[in-house]
Amino acid sequence: MEDKNKLFDSEFFKILQNLNINIKKSANYGASGARKSRVKGTSVEFSDFREYVPGDDFRRIDWNAYGRFDKYFIKLFMEEREALINIFVDSSKSMSFGEPSKSALALRLAAAFSYIALNNLDRVCINSLKNKELKSIEALSGKLMLQRALSYLKDIEHEGTTDINASIVKKEFNSKGVSIILSDFFTDNGIEETVRYLTYKKQEVILIHILSPEELEPNYFGQVKLVDSETREDRNIILNPSIMKAYKKQLTTFKNSLKESAAKYGASYIEASSEESIDKIILEKFTRNGVVSSVR
Repeated sequence: MEDKNKLFDSEFFKILQNLNINIKKSANYGASGARKSRVKGTSVEFSDFREYVPGDDFRRIDWNAYGRFDKYFIKLFMEEREALINIFVDSSKSMSFGEPSKSALALRLAAAFSYIALNNLDRVCINSLKNKELKSIEALSGKLMLQRALSYLKDIEHEGTTDINASIVKKEFNSKGVSIILSDFFTDNGIEETVRYLTYKKQEVILIHILSPEELEPNYFGQVKLVDSETREDRNIILNPSIMKAYKKQLTTFKNSLKESAAKYGASYIEASSEESIDKIILEKFTRNGVVSSVR
């Protein structure tokens, strides 16, 4: 089992410092944040600072802060609202499979999204999915809340099964936002109901499909005993080229069905192998799909 303390070391966060989660719709809820709001008003109540980035109004630079820190900071006011990022982590036993495990990557990506959101003054709510249940922490806000998010992720135990549809429909949404699901999507009844529900609740949906190298390119032949990691049911089969060909065809069909459900409701679908480096997934796949972008 991976040492969860090593999943979130300082090197891990260095690549995330200048990234932002893209949100197509303007935020119109919450307290202060770094996103432009459509909410009209005349409030000039000071809320927070953030570091200046190209494109910001230079008239809002705080010169006193510059004199103290030798860096440019701008003032944020109450018209700028935070976005709410919901992260759903599949906590079923099947996520523990693979070398490295799918769960290790899921936790690292959940931590990455949490860091990026909190670093940009958005709010984060982490939700774990297990069986038909949904367990959530309160929404976190502010950079100092990262440790609480990481502590919650470290305590997640992967066991049992998961019914993503049954779990996520229990989540109540009071505002627009972003919903990110990290899973192998080995769940009953597909995920179209989930994506439809989240879209109805005005969520921008991001599906991160995590599979292990053994699932993507199995290297088994001859007589083997397959054991379902969630139900513990087993089956003895003989793996030959025709069986492997059929497996790969079924896997392609499975992935295509997820892509189709995502496309139908305007969601993003990104596939990742648990052996891929975190920087490749974030800096290449996420940026290419418009999930994150650099703020500098």
